[in-house]
Amino acid sequence: MLLLTINFLNANPMETEFSKDVFDTGDGELAITFIGHGTLMFEYNDMVIHIDPTMSETDYAKMPDADMVLVTHHHGDHLDVTAIKHIIKEDCPVVMTPSCLDQLEDIKGTVIMENGDKKTVKGIPIEAIPAYNIEHKRSNGEPFHPKGIGNAYLLGIGDLKVLIGGDTENVPEIKALKDIDIAFLPMNLPYTMTPEMVADAARAMQPKILYPYHFGQTDPEELVILLQDEKEIEVRIRDLQ
Repeated sequence: MLLLTINFLNANPMETEFSKDVFDTGDGELAITFIGHGTLMFEYNDMVIHIDPTMSETDYAKMPDADMVLVTHHHGDHLDVTAIKHIIKEDCPVVMTPSCLDQLEDIKGTVIMENGDKKTVKGIPIEAIPAYNIEHKRSNGEPFHPKGIGNAYLLGIGDLKVLIGGDTENVPEIKALKDIDIAFLPMNLPYTMTPEMVADAARAMQPKILYPYHFGQTDPEELVILLQDEKEIEVRIRDLQ
């Protein structure tokens, strides 16, 4: 059973207020804070997990220290070395793709995960799911996100399975996932998915709760309409442009 509360973080230590949803994992609460775009913060059993932290979304000098950092790929709206250096502690693992290593080679505790890898980091099972484009491409014909460069991350948090989509389309590896409790799927044109693509992925995966994120100027209400007949999927819109 997923329990939800919505509240706002106080200004201490952060000056900016962010909305937060809280879930019962069966082994303590998972609080998900919506920083913006593709940037999130998870709090679980006294552990703080920062996901794609960037200074463009908030001042990470004022954010809680990290017990773990996840980086989906090397693009600047997902990987920000300055933000990471503000929050990492000495024993903080930074989980990332090989494409991130050039920018983070002086960071201790890097955990490299290639597509398909499975690891347990600080007690959290993590699977790296391929995240890439098939349809959306640059003018030279190269996908915005070629296969093998970026990861989506599937996390086991208590009894919950949580998918962080990163930058991807509705590719077969994403659609094949099952028993997802919470899914974050990107909807930022032209770089990731249209609302129709997100709806297609959601119909295949059937997540209990779906957050469109990284959605830029795309209207997330389009996704709500597309999935209005999917009674087992709850679409939640948060401030994640």
